[in-house]
Amino acid sequence: MSTQLLLIDALNLIRRIYAVDSNQSHHSEEHMIKASCARVAHACKKLRAQCNATHGVAVFDGDRSWRYHYFKDYKSSRAPMPDLLKKNLALFKQAIEHTGIVVFSPDNDEADDIIATLAYKAASNKVPSTIVSTDKGFLPFLSEYISVFDYFKKHFISQDDIYKRFSVPQHRLIDFWALAGDKTNDIPGVKGIGNKSAQQLINQYNVIDDAIDDETLNATLKRKLIAEMDLFVISKNLVTLRTDINLGFSLKQLRLN
Repeated sequence: MSTQLLLIDALNLIRRIYAVDSNQSHHSEEHMIKASCARVAHACKKLRAQCNATHGVAVFDGDRSWRYHYFKDYKSSRAPMPDLLKKNLALFKQAIEHTGIVVFSPDNDEADDIIATLAYKAASNKVPSTIVSTDKGFLPFLSEYISVFDYFKKHFISQDDIYKRFSVPQHRLIDFWALAGDKTNDIPGVKGIGNKSAQQLINQYNVIDDAIDDETLNATLKRKLIAEMDLFVISKNLVTLRTDINLGFSLKQLRLN
């Protein structure tokens, strides 16, 4: 059987399932947590089977990644994890482990960087992987050996899906987000440039420096780009997932039970 790697963005899956369960009536908080854990375990079993996975890992977030130190406002407006969920995360981890999938909780790194590193290394060795997440940050990695699956829509993301959603080619997504910013993660982007201006710039120029050098570019737009180039660089660094995290384990250790 050929190697197939399953990479689950654990909190992305758990928080969405928990949000649905917490809005339904339950006998007690304990009952709700049990039901939520069972649904997470069920999702993991389904994903194992659907992806024909031979290896797999569910990755959690570490405490505070390098992004929080690099840019103080990173994710500053995001709602914190509900206390009840936070207190019971160990039960969710156990539920996942009981499905035979390895659980990895780094000290500081974000799950996104760990997953990106694993997918990139696997692809470099021609090992196919499936990333399970609704996080758009993984979309630049979509390739011959890397798939992105939205569990809640039961849908593998395609290049067409990306273009329909963002109106820019997949290989320019990083520049697009660096220009337009990303409110969900408090990434600033270039002040005064929204989605439409960013799409125009991305589709007209191969690199942003070409836009700055173009004498025919709208003067206001050019002024914004020149004035806020520092924020463009900061935003680009923030939205670029790392592929060089020192993992401390090998693919062999992720073999499914």
